[in-house]
Amino acid sequence: MSNIQNTHTHNYHDRWIGRGGTQSWSSRSPDLNSLDYFFWGHLKSLVYAVPIQTEEELRNRIIVCCQTIRDTPGIFENVRQSMRRRVDACIRVGGGHFQQLL
Repeated sequence: MSNIQNTHTHNYHDRWIGRGGTQSWSSRSPDLNSLDYFFWGHLKSLVYAVPIQTEEELRNRIIVCCQTIRDTPGIFENVRQSMRRRVDACIRVGGGHFQQLL
């Protein structure tokens, strides 16, 4: 068991989740998930560009903004290219941590 695993086990006993943890959990990087990395942040920036007063207005704004994203020419090609850059960066560091470059 690594020092990190020993530390987590000591601090959190049998309640920590991770690779090699007491609760097995596969690796999952938000850097490699297009929805986590792009969609939710972009949607949020569109939805909250103007203050929202009611729950109904929020629902309607989410629907309209999702349609805007869907109908924006080239947006999914940009997502694909961004995903490719992140995958290449991950491969270069052998699956370890890497700095996002804008």
